[in-house]
Formats: sequence, C-alpha cells, structure tokens
Amino acid sequence: MEPLNLRSFTMTSAVGTGLAPTLDALRHKRSGLARRAWETVDLDTCIGEVADLDAVEIRPDLRAFDCRNNRLAQSALVQDGFEDAVRESAAQWGPSRVGVFLGTSTSGILSSEVAYRHRDPLTGALPASLDYRHTHNSFSVADFVRRYFGVTGPAFVVSTACSSSGKVFGSAQRMIELGLIDAAVVGGVDSLCLTTLYGFNSLQLISSRPCRPFDRDRDGITIGEAAAFGLLERSTRSTPGSIVLSGIGESSDAHHMSAPHPQGLGATLAMQSALRMAGVGPDAIDYIALHGTSTPSNDAAEAKAVSAVFGAGTPCSSLKGHMGHTLGAAGAANAVICALALRHDIVPAGVGTREVDPELPVNYVLDNIAKPMRHALSNSFGFGGSNCSLVLSKVAA
Repeated sequence: MEPLNLRSFTMTSAVGTGLAPTLDALRHKRSGLARRAWETVDLDTCIGEVADLDAVEIRPDLRAFDCRNNRLAQSALVQDGFEDAVRESAAQWGPSRVGVFLGTSTSGILSSEVAYRHRDPLTGALPASLDYRHTHNSFSVADFVRRYFGVTGPAFVVSTACSSSGKVFGSAQRMIELGLIDAAVVGGVDSLCLTTLYGFNSLQLISSRPCRPFDRDRDGITIGEAAAFGLLERSTRSTPGSIVLSGIGESSDAHHMSAPHPQGLGATLAMQSALRMAGVGPDAIDYIALHGTSTPSNDAAEAKAVSAVFGAGTPCSSLKGHMGHTLGAAGAANAVICALALRHDIVPAGVGTREVDPELPVNYVLDNIAKPMRHALSNSFGFGGSNCSLVLSKVAA
C-alpha cells in the first residue's frame, strides 16, 4: 500500500480534551477513571467520563443533531487545529473528494433511553421530541461530521463493536486507492449510556474498580467514552517526521458471538497482514498499543497472538487503564496514542496494572520509556471476532 499521510489528529477522553492533556496523562501515568455518579446508574463500578459535555452547545445550524454523542464529537473537532486542517484539505481536493468514515457502537442511544422514561403512559409512544434519525441512528455521527465540514464525499459508519474505529482506516485506504477520494476524516465516537453499562454488567464483565489490563488480578472492564479523529490524505505532503498510516490488517474469527478465539488466531492474522502491508517485519515495531480490555479471556488471547507474531520482547501496553474501554472509539483512540508515541518518541506505560500476569508472555510496560520511535502497531478486537491492526510510521529524516 502507498502510505497515507496522517495530516492531523485529535482526541477527547476521560484524561482530557485534546492532545496536550492526553500526552501529559501519558507522561505522568494519570488515569481518568473514577467512581462517580452518572445519570441513573446504580452499579458498583468506575467510569471514564468526559467532563462538561452537557455544557457543549451544538452549532446552531446543526441543532437537530444535539445528543451526547455528537456533543462529544464536536468537542474534539474544534481542538488541535483539526477543523482548520479538514477545511484546508477540502479546499485543496474539493469537498466531493473528502470522505467521512467513523466507528461507533452506541451512537446517541442515550437520547432514546431518556425518551423511553417519558413515553406516553397510555400508548407507550415515545415523545415527539425524540429525533431518532439525527441522534440515535448509527449514521448520525457521520452525517453530523460531514455537514459540519460541508464535505460531500462518501460517508458511512462502521459498527463492529470494539474494532469499529480501527476498521474505518481500512475503509478510507480502499476508497483512496480506488481513486474515489483523496482524503478522509476517520475516527470513532462512543459516549456513555445505560445500555453498555448495564449490558456489560449483565455479562459479568464490569470491574468494581478501575480496570487493570494484563494484571494478575484483572477482573473486568471499565467503560469510558471518547472521540478520536484523524485526517488521512494521499501522501503528497509527507516530510521527515510526518506520521503515516503504512499498514492495515483485518480478520474475522467467526469463533463465538462475544468471546475471542482462545489462541488469538484471528488477531494473529490481523497483525501479520498489517505488517505485510507496511513492508516491515515484527522486529521493526517499537511499540504495540494493545486492545487490552482487562478481562481474563481477552488479555490471554491477545497475549498469545502478540507472542506468536512478536515474541516476548516488543514493548506494549493498554491505554484502557487511562481512559477506560471506549468501545466503538477504542480503535481510533489507540491510533492517536500511537501517533503521539511516534511524534514524541515515548513508549507509554499502562496505568492501573500493578503486577503483570506471568502467564501472559508479553513485554507489558509499567514505566514510560524514552526511545527513538519509527513504527507502532495498534490493535482493536471486537465482539464476534472482528479484528483490526494498524501500523503507523514516522517518515525518516
């Protein structure tokens, strides 16, 4: 594949709004997970909440899209110069040559949850104020973003659970390779809602404490929310130090509706495919951003897959201890972390983990490492065995 220039990127999560607080959280091993009251949740758990989302005002001409998910999206679009970069790209290539491909699993489902409380007591009808198309509908966030920027290229949402916003990088690459577009806004947005919190609790996958990925005593996930975006372009602007998307690997386990393949076979295939497309061997990868959900079975399967491809030497960590499991936004969040790691020559440590499980044969990093970085790999693995791995690279001087 011809590498694609990652012209701009940004992220909002429980550790902060924008790249600067995110990098600060990495450097100081700061977690945004906390036990707090949210909505009507009555569970013994912590969450990764983005602060002050209720105060975000959707742009007036897009008021129909007002919901927690799109407020989260807008809060990320306006930071780190991302909005200016997209508008410049649209001016360069033309609005019809810029696509929008985003991942989500919840979309604006909270709007429907709240509406359900106010349904008509006699008929059960939902209130007329609920605008399903512009809020709860899965396409809502992509429709919001394309209208926000006034771009008219292909646009769609991928919803493959936790691999959703990793797979959109592949969607953009194929569209660009086919000549249909020249640039794409990619990423993922998932906001807190009752369905995921109570749903994962019913599966007995929620921890009562901040999650501990790859820890000997890990006992489940912590749900978080995030919006992460990147702007991919044909590599006409790549200069030394630029970050590029160089490899993509996708696979499907077809093993079980929710459990990963116990040997991580699909994950192994995804990582191998990403390396092959990037034209690099396992020894070239300086850091792996693990999916690392903190459940016993997922971490064990991913460890086996990583060990099969890389052995036990490549530094790796999971960012779930920082911001929680952001579900449909997790893949894009990992990609942004990899881009930050490459830009600032840092291998970020996982937080929350106290004692790495000796049964997991990987080099899980508990302290940051400063080192020259060239290639990083991002993993995102979802329910149903949907797997995606990305290789991001820094252009050599």
